[in-house]
Parts: sequence; C-alpha cells; structure tokens
Amino acid sequence: MFGRRRKNRDAEAPGLADEGDFDSAPVDDEVQAPEGGPYDIDDIGEDAVGSRLDLGSVLVPLPPGGQIQVEMAPNGQPQAVHLVTQHGRITVSAYAAPKSPGQWREVAAELAESLRRDNATVSIESGPWGRELQGSTPNADLRFLGVDGYRWMIRCVVAGPAGSVTADSPLVETARAIVAETVVRRGQDPHPVRTPLPVVLPKALAEQLAAAQQQAAAQQAAAQQPLPPQQSAQQQQPAPPQQPAPPRPRHGESGSAMQQLGF
Repeated sequence: MFGRRRKNRDAEAPGLADEGDFDSAPVDDEVQAPEGGPYDIDDIGEDAVGSRLDLGSVLVPLPPGGQIQVEMAPNGQPQAVHLVTQHGRITVSAYAAPKSPGQWREVAAELAESLRRDNATVSIESGPWGRELQGSTPNADLRFLGVDGYRWMIRCVVAGPAGSVTADSPLVETARAIVAETVVRRGQDPHPVRTPLPVVLPKALAEQLAAAQQQAAAQQAAAQQPLPPQQSAQQQQPAPPQQPAPPRPRHGESGSAMQQLGF
C-alpha cells in the first residue's frame, strides 16, 4: 500500500521551498495520510482496481451522482477528465516524479506564486497529506491537493463557487475521499519529471466522445453548405414593400443564467 512509501518523507531534502515563500501560518508537511491510498498499482495489483474509472495512468472512483467531462488538447488527445458534482468540479491528474518525495512541495510554492501574480487570494493549509493550497479568483474558488508517491505525484484540483472549497466543505471532503481511493499506474516508460502521465479514455467513453464529435462536425458542415440555386435566387429577389406594422406591446424577458466555473 501507499502507506509504506510514507517513511521516505522523513528524508525530504532541505531547500526545496522555504517557508518564507508562503505568507501564511506554518504548515505541517508530516501530517499522516488517512488509512488507505492513494495506491500504486504495483502494490495492490490489477485485480484490486474494482469499479474505478480507468484513465490509463490514474484510476479514480466516481462520486455518487457525478458526471464526467473530458477536456481535449489541441492535438485531439484527451488532456484531463473532470468529475463534476453538484457542488463543483474535481480533477485528479498524475505526474512523473523522482523516487524521493518533495515534488509537491515545490509545485505548491510555484502555484501559490502564480496565483498571486494573477491577483488571487492565496492561503496554505494542512490537509490529510500535508499542505493544501487554496486560492480565490474572480471566476472560482480553487483548492489544490498533492500527494508524493514513488516516481509519481498526484495533483487534485477542486473548483467551485465562492466559499465552496473550505476545508470542511462537502466538495473538499468528496475530493479527499476520491484521492484516498485513487490508484496510479505509473508504468515503466521514462518520463521527464513533472510531465503529466498519459490519459487514456475507456473504450466506451472514447466511442461516446467520438460519436458526439462526429455529430457536431456534421451539423457544422450542413450549416456551411450553399443553398440550392432556386432557393438562393428567391432570397436575392427584393422583398415587396410592407406597410409598417402597428406597435406591439413590449414583453419582459425571462430565463435563467447558467454559472460556469473557469480558472
């Protein structure tokens, strides 16, 4: 299990990210993780994967009532898979890392600096696996969770409306439960440190996504087709003059606005 890797945390080298980089209360990086994961596939075996969503490099449990949202890279390959819940969005990704722990500490420091440059309000808090980063932006509140594993690192991004990513919120509790049951399939291929490990969609999900893309492409192509000559000629004929219509009473607009998370 992942727990036996934790003993290496005591060997964390100094100078990775000074406490001065975070203008917040001291954070205990040696907080013991809850019983369980995240797990390495080499420790638990493929037979223990169970009903988790298999995304190739990372296998995550689906929250009750959650929906899957796939983010595509410009080259058409899946870049991230978001778990959308009633409270907000959770994204779990795996990255290549060195054998020794400490990468998340560096990444958290850089994320904090980047958020502050964007005028976000940033704080560092202690979580089940050590430091967690919380940021408030105009579009969403964010919380970043990180876990160092053996040659891999998990980063979980939690995004929701203002006030939804506090430490005791339902969204963050769900995110921590997901991370605790996540399995990483690192593989033996060499990857530069911090490189995102490949995301591979399950066959059924990939087919569903391909069908939706084909339907959208067909609709776009149909909209761009030229009109038949007869219909085009009719549209080019000048319309007969019309008498001005009597003024109509104005009606108030009705409808609902959809809030979308962005960061």
